Amino acid sequence: MQTRAFKYLSPLILYVLAWLAFTGKGWITWTPMLYAWVLMPILELFISPDKKNLDEAEEELAKKDRIYDYLLYIIVVLQFGALYVFLTAMQTTDLLWWEITGRIFSMGLLCGTFGINVAHELGHRVNIYEQVFAKALLLTSLYMHFFIEHNKGHHKNVATPEDPSSARYNETVFKFYFRTVIFSYLSAWKIANNELKKKGLPALHWKNEMLQAQVIQFLFVTAIVLIFSWQITLYFLAAATIGFLLLETVNYIEHYGLQRQQRADGNYERAMPQHSWNSNHILGRLMLFELSRHSDHHYLASRKYQVLQHHEDAPQLPTGYPGSMILALVPPLWFYVMNKKIKQLHTQP
Repeated sequence: MQTRAFKYLSPLILYVLAWLAFTGKGWITWTPMLYAWVLMPILELFISPDKKNLDEAEEELAKKDRIYDYLLYIIVVLQFGALYVFLTAMQTTDLLWWEITGRIFSMGLLCGTFGINVAHELGHRVNIYEQVFAKALLLTSLYMHFFIEHNKGHHKNVATPEDPSSARYNETVFKFYFRTVIFSYLSAWKIANNELKKKGLPALHWKNEMLQAQVIQFLFVTAIVLIFSWQITLYFLAAATIGFLLLETVNYIEHYGLQRQQRADGNYERAMPQHSWNSNHILGRLMLFELSRHSDHHYLASRKYQVLQHHEDAPQLPTGYPGSMILALVPPLWFYVMNKKIKQLHTQP
């Protein structure tokens, strides 16, 4: 394995900590949360962002190196393994309420960090098996419609009023949750139905991707009920909810207050690096497989995570993704920091 790819093994620390949380008791049930939301944000305050891009030769080698893909495939196995350990461990009857809560939040962190984020990366691939992996990972957060809406809705409508996943100026993250969760789901149905309509098929057809997703998710939850119990299923549903709310928090910080200009013909200008908030803070980049270099991702969605680039004209978040997500949960502080940045963007020549 090339040394350069080793750094993307570091996110697997979360799986180790989650295993400790699922099999241990007391404060150890909260170790994944402490790692992600205390240690990492603090460290990123003292580690300078890295703006360096790969040169042309390095990028070509990285694109062809299958190790980067295999690391993502490993996540699929680890995610379902972790979910099984979680469901099994939650059958322990002598857990205190705060230990149960710690384990649920730890599983939710895995759902958001790996279940959805790695699914996001694989969902942009053209290979059928990689798309199947993406949908399987989304299943662990019961958010399979993300595959449809993100690829065929969000990337088309990003930074416009038509996109439910782009946060508006002065919109709190809590208001955003309700708007994006509801309207992204409805948007996915609309996209799936329109695709069938173009093929001359009715919406209620087995080829409807949204209908397939609902059936798969229903059967998955039913299996958990039958194999474990209703109580364990409620724990899983809580973890899945935490997972997709983490995703939506990421969506919130990625495009907050940024808008594409509408042309005279009614269409919008092309999505450019300046329409996404970027972060070059190295720990957040590694933890989320370069998702925080989001400006380049929207500029060229087909570019693999290991070769995403920094753009000088991309607006920069005040810190890495973990710290920015915490900041977003305190709206007055978020508005104080980010609205000032947006005003500066508008005054730039």
